[in-house]
Formats: sequence, C-alpha cells, structure tokens
Amino acid sequence: MAFRTRITDLLEIEHPIVQGGMQSVGVAELASAVSNAGGLGILTALTQPSPLALREEIERCRSMTDKPFGVNLTVFPTINSPDYNAYADAIIDGGVKIVETAGTPAVREIWERLKPHGIKILHKCTAVRHALSAERAGCDVISIDGFECAGHPGEDDIPGLILIPAAADKVKIPMLASGGFGDGRGLAAALALGADGINMGTRFCATQEAPIHPNVKQAYIDNDERGSFLIFRNFKNTARVGRSPVSEEVVRRLAQPDARFSDVQELVAGTAGRELLETGDMTKGVFWAGMVQGLIHDIPTCQDLIARIVADAEAIVERRLAAMLRIKVA
Repeated sequence: MAFRTRITDLLEIEHPIVQGGMQSVGVAELASAVSNAGGLGILTALTQPSPLALREEIERCRSMTDKPFGVNLTVFPTINSPDYNAYADAIIDGGVKIVETAGTPAVREIWERLKPHGIKILHKCTAVRHALSAERAGCDVISIDGFECAGHPGEDDIPGLILIPAAADKVKIPMLASGGFGDGRGLAAALALGADGINMGTRFCATQEAPIHPNVKQAYIDNDERGSFLIFRNFKNTARVGRSPVSEEVVRRLAQPDARFSDVQELVAGTAGRELLETGDMTKGVFWAGMVQGLIHDIPTCQDLIARIVADAEAIVERRLAAMLRIKVA
C-alpha cells in the first residue's frame, strides 16, 4: 500500500516525502536516491559554484533517475549576492519542473521568473502569515517549518504540533510539514495534523547516499534531542546547528556582552562548514542539525529509510489507531 495525498498527486511521486534543499548536501547522489525511492529529491542550487555548474548537476541527476526531482533556490541576506536570476535560468533551461524556495522577500522575483515556465513552487515558511502571503502570490505548495527544524526556524518559536494545524486551518494549497520528522510516527502525525506530506532534511543527512563524512553522520546518531544549539539570536537571524565543540564555542562567544558576528565569523563560515562535511574534522565549522537527532539511530540507504517510514506509518494508521476505535453499538 501507499499513501495518496495532494502532494503525491501534484508532484507525481509515490510517497509524500520530500528531501529539503541543504547547502553542500543536496547533490545528485542524494537527490536521485530519494527520487528513486519514491520521494522527491532536491538539488541545492547554491551548492554549485556557478549557474553553469548547476546546469551540469541537473543533467547529472537526470542521468541517475527517471523520477521527478526538484531544485532548491534560497535567497539569503548577504553582502555579495550570487546571480540568482542566472541560477533560475539554469533551472528553467534544465527542464526542472519543481523548485523549493526560501529566504527573504526578494524571492518573489524568482517566482515571477519561474512561474511562466510551468514550474511548481514549494515555498518554505516558518509562520502562518508568511504561508498565506506565499499562497496569495501563487505558490503551489507550502512547506511549513516548525521550531524543531535545522537551519533557520524563524523568530516566533512555534513548534510543529501547533504550527502545522494552525497553518492547515488557513492554507488552502497542499502543505508539507517540516521540522522534526524522521520516522513513520512523524509521517502519520503530520497527516493527522492536516499536512499532505513531510519534508525532511537532517534525517536524510544521516543516510548512506548523503555526501557527508562518516564522522558527521555519527554525530547525528550520538546527539540526542538536546543535541542542537540556537545561534545568531542576537542578530534576529536564528539558526539551529548540531552540538559540537565548535558550536559550543560559538554559543559561548555570542553570550558575551556586545557580541558581534565578527566574533564568530571564522567558526561559522561556509568554507569551514564544507571542510567539516568533507574531512570529518569536527573542530572545523558547524553543521546543520535539528532536534530530530533524538530519533536517528542508524545510517540506512534512502530506499530503506523511505520504505521503513511508509510501512511504519501505515501500521500506525491501520493497526494501532484502528484498534483504538470503539465499535458503536446501536
């Protein structure tokens, strides 16, 4: 059996499970493995050093799967912005029909560039008000991201148990639940809360196909549900990262009076993070990780992970929950 939802119908995938875009992780090996397993794999555009490299990565992914896959394009607040329009053109020219977006309001310019080409937009939000704004602007899917998530959880601190049904009450288009999902219990819960599927990031980092050093994958297993830190709260750009000696030092420095970004810049630089993922040297940089680390106990293939999630969710719905229903006596 398989779950059929508005997400599976719209995205033409077998299972309502999406691999979120992740910097330095969303490459062809991972995206194709997720898609081949029946979910939706997503390449991360800005992982590639240039729009031309993205075009090549799209073709490489297409050679590894005949299933649908998407591309993430996140608009960051940065001093030296990449050429977002050129990356969008690479997506269009590559024939990609699904794009995940996130970031500043400037992302609307990307939507306007993509939509005339029949591209479905999955926009990630951390607040209901932002989800409704994206819906009004013509997005096709909302990925509502709870406080438990890795990366940027926003500044409202609303966990998924509240945020997902609050969004489901108002959002009319299909919706993915994101933040804290990693097993069949999460999928069943997300569907019960009103979502049409789940978006997973951290859990897909701890798979065989993720391009991450085994030392980092082991950190996802070793950390429990308390194994993450919120950083950059001082600057209203909150980010959740995994617990490590480096992230502990970042937290210590940022707790000082009058702390500035420059005090931690060398520890949180993207180049340092990439070195950590590639070499496994846990003294280099920080790594993104959500609270779902507390539910990660192994490093399966994407095929095994998705099959297990779906099977466990089906068992919960068909057996555990069904057995709790009392038969009404006339």
